[in-house]
Amino acid sequence: MKNFVYVLCLFVIFTSCKNEEELKALSNNRETVIDSSEIKTNEFAIVIHGGAGTILRENMSAEAEEAYTLKLEEAIRVGYEILKSGGSSLDAVEKTINVLEDSPLFNAGKGAVFTNAETNELDASIMDGKTLNAGSSAGTRTVKNPINLARVVMENSPHVMLAGHGADIFAQEQGLEIVDSTYFYTVDRLKSLEHVKDYEAKKKGNNKTAFYDSTIKNSKYGTVGCAALDKNGNLAAGTSTGGMTNKRWGRVGDAPIIGAGTYANNNTCAVSSTGWGEFFIRAMVAYDISALMDYKGMSLEAAAKEVIQKKVPDLGGDGGIIAVDKNGNMVMEFNTSGMYRATMNDKGELLIGIYND
Repeated sequence: MKNFVYVLCLFVIFTSCKNEEELKALSNNRETVIDSSEIKTNEFAIVIHGGAGTILRENMSAEAEEAYTLKLEEAIRVGYEILKSGGSSLDAVEKTINVLEDSPLFNAGKGAVFTNAETNELDASIMDGKTLNAGSSAGTRTVKNPINLARVVMENSPHVMLAGHGADIFAQEQGLEIVDSTYFYTVDRLKSLEHVKDYEAKKKGNNKTAFYDSTIKNSKYGTVGCAALDKNGNLAAGTSTGGMTNKRWGRVGDAPIIGAGTYANNNTCAVSSTGWGEFFIRAMVAYDISALMDYKGMSLEAAAKEVIQKKVPDLGGDGGIIAVDKNGNMVMEFNTSGMYRATMNDKGELLIGIYND
C-alpha cells in the first residue's frame, strides 16, 4: 500500500511539473504575439494634404502637376526639419500649413475661394494631442495665416473658437500679420465663383444638382491640413481653408470644428479632414477615427477606411483624411478621384501623391 501511495505521489509531481512547463511555454508564446499596430513604426512622422475632389490626370497639365508637387514637397520638408531637430509637432503643423496658406494653389490663405458676395472668409483649427487643448477661428477676412490665429486662440485665450469680426480683432491684438482683403484676390478663384454661379443659374430648380453636377460639387472642396508626431511622442493636427466657393450667410464648414475637421489625441492619432464639410460635421469624421481606435481597438488604417469608405459615403458625402497614429503609422484615405498629399517618415523618405492610383 505504501508503495502505491509513493508511486502516485511521484506521478502527481511529474505531471504538475510538466503542466507548469507547458503553461510557461504557452505564456511565452503568447507574449511574442504582438499587435503590429502597437509597434513603433517611426520615431517621428508628418503627413499633409492640399484638398480632395475630382482631380483627374487628364485635366491636369504637366506644368500644374509640377507646381503642386513642388509646393507639397516644400511644405512637408519645413515640418520634417522641425521634427528632425527635436521640435514640437505643434510647430511642425503650424509652419507646414503656413507654406500652403501662402500659396495661391490651395484653397487656404492666399488661395482662398470667394463667397457669393465676392469676399473671402477663412477658417482654421489646430489641436494638441498631449493636452487635448484646441483652438479655431471661422469667417476671418484680414488674417494672413488663419492657422496662426487658431494657435493663439488655443494658447492665449480661454476659448476654443472665435468667429468673424471679433476673431479678426483678437488676431490684431495678438500681433498676427493683418492684410487688406485684396491680398486674397486671385483671378482663378474669381473665375471659379463666376463659373459656379452660372451653373447654379442654369440648373435652378433641380435640387439634386449639387449631388450630380461635378462643377457645383467640387465647389464644396478645398482645404489644407497637416498631422504630425514628434520625438517626444506628442501628436498634433491642423486644418485651414477658404471654405466653399459661393458660400452664403456666414456658412462654416468642418475645418474649424474640433472633432470634424481636426482632432489629435496622444492615446490614438492626429487627423485632418478635407471634403464636403456638411457631411464631415455630421459624421464627426476626425474624432470618429480616434474613437474607433480607442473603443474598438482598430488600427488607424482600419478606422480610416471604415469612416471614409463607408460612413461618409453612406451619408451622401465624400472627401478624405490624412492621419498619423501614436506609433508613427500614417494613412492618406480618400474616396474621391484625387487628393493632394504627401508623407515623410523619420528616415527622410518622401511620398507625394495627387491621383487615386
